[in-house]
Amino acid sequence: MRIAELLQRHRRGVIMALALVAVERAAWIAEPSAFGPVIDAFAEWRSDPTQLPSVTSLLIWIGLFAINSLVGAIRRSADPKIYGWIFADLAAAVSKRSLVERSPTAQTVARADLTREFIDFLRYRAPEALEELIGLGGALVGLAFYDWRLALTGGLTALPLAILTSSMAGRVASLQAEAHDMNEQSYRAFASEDPEQVRAHYRSIADIERRIGRNGAVVFGAMRVCLLVIFLVVLYLAIDLDNFTAGQIYSIVAYIWTFVTSSEHVPELAHSWTSLQDLSARMGAEDA
Repeated sequence: MRIAELLQRHRRGVIMALALVAVERAAWIAEPSAFGPVIDAFAEWRSDPTQLPSVTSLLIWIGLFAINSLVGAIRRSADPKIYGWIFADLAAAVSKRSLVERSPTAQTVARADLTREFIDFLRYRAPEALEELIGLGGALVGLAFYDWRLALTGGLTALPLAILTSSMAGRVASLQAEAHDMNEQSYRAFASEDPEQVRAHYRSIADIERRIGRNGAVVFGAMRVCLLVIFLVVLYLAIDLDNFTAGQIYSIVAYIWTFVTSSEHVPELAHSWTSLQDLSARMGAEDA
């Protein structure tokens, strides 16, 4: 069962879950633009108490905050059922194939456990990818609202970020396949009834994961250098060249921080996607 087949079978549930993610994140990314005017309104009121502050900006921010909170609560309540049913279908497919091949029960359980990575990707990584995509795009739009040079500076980091991420994905693909091979054969280590063999088996898996982590660390470090540059350039433009209010500076810094933190998650998401592609190929081969 490949990823496309899985999504097609459960498309309504997955679409609903991702739609809730999109609404929740969109409300969240709009909050800094709404909260900046709140800061300015209350600052003006403190400087001139005879003028009552406008409550419009405050009500807009409260509305966005309420949407973010309510939709987030609904999503966290619905996710377990949606993704639990998907996993049940995957486990049944693995069981069917094992019955045909007369595979040992322990091996079947190990294969079913590997399919959990499908669910983890759909439940956690896919929503996270959507959140970070909205975060990156929303941050650039938010910065452009204040100064196009801010958005341009942020957008220029997309190229090195894409190159670094693609480079990492290519290097870890073979390591991911090797790790999945060993995980699928974990039952053999336990069947030996030798604790030292079990220890050696899982230490071998840990060594592969360490090499994957090392690649990710190199990419993360290089990416952080790029993000430091954009952070400094944007702050210079925002504070030194433009006459922004305190509320506007708050909004700009919030969008910069959103852009930086969203970018940090891109390598991890690429790592998960590479792993999922290998699992999808395995499931497809099993169904063939």
